[in-house]
Amino acid sequence: MARSLRHRSWRIAGDLPASFRYAAQGLGYAFATQRNFRIHVLIGSVVFGLAGWLQLDLIRLAVLVLTVTAVLVLELLNTAMEAVVDLAIGRRYHPLARIAKDCAAAAVLTAAISSMLIATFLILPPLIVRLGL
Repeated sequence: MARSLRHRSWRIAGDLPASFRYAAQGLGYAFATQRNFRIHVLIGSVVFGLAGWLQLDLIRLAVLVLTVTAVLVLELLNTAMEAVVDLAIGRRYHPLARIAKDCAAAAVLTAAISSMLIATFLILPPLIVRLGL
């Protein structure tokens, strides 16, 4: 599969459906190969399930959508950054490559921690009320 994706990677999307297909392939690649992306999707799904159960208002739900989406977008960018760095330097070590990868990973970590705090602030009060604590 990886070879067939690389073989077609130079192509430019000629129309809108092709653009969506390429984007879907990127999502599929990330989901199939990136453990952390799958973890973020799972946690996001749990958060949205909890938000539905708690019947959060649209504003709170919109904030949760934005925060979960931000983490997923950064994870996709991190994956792209790692691929580009690996493409550029191959199997050699370079300290700047390490910095690029570490900073991209730190961006995801920062967003994930922020997302968890925001979810806690938005979900915990209604959860306490719902559970009668």
